[in-house]
Amino acid sequence: MKGKFETIVNENRPVIVDFHALWCGPCKVQSPILKQVADELGEKVKVIKIDVDQNQEIAGKYRIQSVPTLMIFKNGEVKYQQAGVHTKQQLMGILTNIL
Repeated sequence: MKGKFETIVNENRPVIVDFHALWCGPCKVQSPILKQVADELGEKVKVIKIDVDQNQEIAGKYRIQSVPTLMIFKNGEVKYQQAGVHTKQQLMGILTNIL
């Protein structure tokens, strides 16, 4: 995933990266919210999920210490990073400033 990750986060549109783990309860809450945001915004954003247990190198590079952590990249730049569950309204507000 490492090489593909760098290519994906360098896209011209916002890329929401959901750092999660299969054993994480709050991550299971975040997942459908991200799907709603992706469905509503369509091609304007991309959402990818990174399992921290399977991708320790990427998680380490971005100092992910708790899950879920959401990062938003645009053109390879980190525009947002915050741990914890985000509501749809929170995400839409954050994305409004990035789009």
